[in-house]
Amino acid sequence: MVDRKPDATGTNGNREAPLDVLIAGAGYVGLTAAVSLKQARPGLAIAIVDAAPAGAWQRDGRASAIAAAASRMLEQLGVWREIAPEAQAITEMIITDSRAADPVRPVFLTFDGEVAPGEPFAHMVANRDLNGALRRRAAKLGIDIIEGMAVSAFDTNGAGITVHLADGATLKARLLIAADGVNSRLRDMAGIKTVKWEYGQSGIVCTVAHERPHNGRAEEHFLPAGPFATLPLKPDKDGTNRSSIVWVERTQDAQALVEGDEFVFEHDLEQRFGLKLGEIRVADKPRAWPLGLTLARAFVAPRIALAGDAAHGIHPIAGQGLNLGFKDVAALAEVVVEADRLGQDIGALDVLERYQQWRRFDTLQMGVTTDVLNRLFSNDIGPLRAVRDLGLGLVERMPRLKDFFIRQASGLSGDTPRLLKGEAI
Repeated sequence: MVDRKPDATGTNGNREAPLDVLIAGAGYVGLTAAVSLKQARPGLAIAIVDAAPAGAWQRDGRASAIAAAASRMLEQLGVWREIAPEAQAITEMIITDSRAADPVRPVFLTFDGEVAPGEPFAHMVANRDLNGALRRRAAKLGIDIIEGMAVSAFDTNGAGITVHLADGATLKARLLIAADGVNSRLRDMAGIKTVKWEYGQSGIVCTVAHERPHNGRAEEHFLPAGPFATLPLKPDKDGTNRSSIVWVERTQDAQALVEGDEFVFEHDLEQRFGLKLGEIRVADKPRAWPLGLTLARAFVAPRIALAGDAAHGIHPIAGQGLNLGFKDVAALAEVVVEADRLGQDIGALDVLERYQQWRRFDTLQMGVTTDVLNRLFSNDIGPLRAVRDLGLGLVERMPRLKDFFIRQASGLSGDTPRLLKGEAI
């Protein structure tokens, strides 16, 4: 039950009945989980509690790559139609392996951007647009979002879980979904251990305006310090051509770049970006995030399920972090909905184990893959460079293998949950 007075956080006041599902975290994972469950089972009582201050999501200037499977899921949930006009299709992907000072960067690998005729393998979407559309859909379904309130503790028993909020209020539910990020407090409270290490790298993220259109082409340049990716965005309201930058550098260098002189930053950026799209300028404040690998040893505990970055944080080299989170949500929603239809306890450990078995191996596989790729490409070792460039060239000459990688990148490979196929659950 909600034991609190109504206030500006977005609650509708006190509740007399316990919740079925409480979700901690109002990012894309938490919101999508709530919408997926509520749309499939309108009778479920669902709420979201989020530690971030109200409106913080509106200040997120980043953009994310939404794979084809994720956009099918968002279409099924009734939000893609709102997002699509602002989404930029990725029509082509090229990969190079060079040094920042090299005058020419030979292209070793290219991908066409379709998984089916007229369906790009990914789109770039502003985080604000994605979050806003999901929030509006959640509100239409009657899902409460309690903002600016952290979970301070919880107690489990055979019948449910009691969640204590930072202001002393309590919420009772049958299932608690932890979607509170890579540094998840709920994961720690549940006693779930992680495998974790830092890469000594940070990812610099910013938006760049440029003279000429990108024509939907994304590029990933493997440089000795880490990958430098340019990802196409929709032009802004004034028609300015834009791209999103994900620039991996050694942590010390990344901090110096974002905290130092703007001229030095733009000079180093231009050296990596090049002048193929004409003159460039930084359109927002660059920010840097430390990169590491975090894998939860378990995805579930009694009455608790981890989803998204709370379960796994991986290197951005393959651009799959967000899409792994969508896959978690689709699998968890399918398991919970089927259990509810059968009259089973949706928070029981045997039910949650089905979700864990579905997602753990895939997540481990992706974590190991991104780790190996980062170690393979983020260096300037001559013999290793020759081997990896030979490998990229061989893939370029094998259409079936390229198609396999496109399916992987689109999220449509393996044991795919129904929502990611665009099917109802």
